Amino acid sequence: MDSIVSLPHRIVEWLSSQDDMKDIKFFVEYPPVNKAVPLRRIIVAVGIENIDIVDKFVANDDGVLEKQEYCRLAKIKANLSICVPFSKGGHTCHDIFTRIANALTFRTNLNILESGCVEIKSDRDTDALVMTGWFLMEADFCPAQSTDENFASFLDKELLCGSHIRNDDIHVTSEDKNKWNNVFTTGFYFGNGDASQTIKIGFKPSIVFVFVSGYPALRVNFASSTAKTYFGIGVSDSTTGVIPTEDGFKAESGKTTGGATMSLNDLGSIYNYIAFR
Repeated sequence: MDSIVSLPHRIVEWLSSQDDMKDIKFFVEYPPVNKAVPLRRIIVAVGIENIDIVDKFVANDDGVLEKQEYCRLAKIKANLSICVPFSKGGHTCHDIFTRIANALTFRTNLNILESGCVEIKSDRDTDALVMTGWFLMEADFCPAQSTDENFASFLDKELLCGSHIRNDDIHVTSEDKNKWNNVFTTGFYFGNGDASQTIKIGFKPSIVFVFVSGYPALRVNFASSTAKTYFGIGVSDSTTGVIPTEDGFKAESGKTTGGATMSLNDLGSIYNYIAFR
């Protein structure tokens, strides 16, 4: 049964189970319940008068209100029709309302914002005194299964939606979106002649390629039997003259690998790079 539809039934069931409410007959007035004439015992009908549902906004760590995608905020006004026999007097109506209001406010997880009652009327059809009471509660509606706690499945967003919100397997993170929208970046830098130079690009690349402008990837000097490498690849677990950092990469010169000297920071040379997130 839907949470909204089932709420009056759940309230009736819970109130009926309370030891200090055994002298009262609770029911939901749909369909209409036959009443004894004259009325012999106290009866209370529970129903919903109005539901106002709006979008829910919660402040993030920066104090900015963010719309909650999976929850809505509702204010629900529920009515109590309290009927007592003439012989018990009008003060009994107020006593019953107070007992019910206290029980719902302090013994359940219902977030009661306001409660009250209106004048007592006489119902000649059942020889009873009738008073309408009401209470206004605030609730979160979240798509989750019910729990055994008192009304917790109806109200507790953290209990019901927490596991859904924190499930990283079904949600797209900001980092994921950034990767999809900005797959790679390109740029260039000038060699400064040092053993290494750190280039900042704003993120840690998963792989980065560096190559020099105007030179091939490998230049061999046969006269001196030396070779220089002007191309490098950097990944997290393997590098050839290029080392990824938290916000960019480090290009090296001077180290010899496989018989060739890495030359990715020679003074005056212009180097291009392609870095992937």
